[in-house]
Amino acid sequence: MTECTYCKAETQLYDNGVPTCLKCFEVRRPKPPNRDHILTNLVGRIAKATAQVSAANQTFSDIISKFPTGLPHPDGVQRIKKASMELDVARKEMMKAHTRLNDFIERGIVPDDLKRSG
Repeated sequence: MTECTYCKAETQLYDNGVPTCLKCFEVRRPKPPNRDHILTNLVGRIAKATAQVSAANQTFSDIISKFPTGLPHPDGVQRIKKASMELDVARKEMMKAHTRLNDFIERGIVPDDLKRSG
């Protein structure tokens, strides 16, 4: 028998090649995240993404409204393009957040970044 790396108790159990007694294995093993934690996290990300879309949409609308004739100045064109790209990115992030939540609810798929806990 060998000694547990952590508490020096005798053991025959190995965790990834490291001698570990059952007690230390149970204490050090990462706990899987629970369903409520995952749902809270995913819904929170949707709320954050939705707020970003709302802010980007407001910025875009504010820029467009400054050109009543519909013909912006040359620097205005760049501002419109930038605001439009930011709105597009925010919408894609929101869709990604919705897809992740939907995948979890309908198929039980836990996103990789939420699998590790501890």
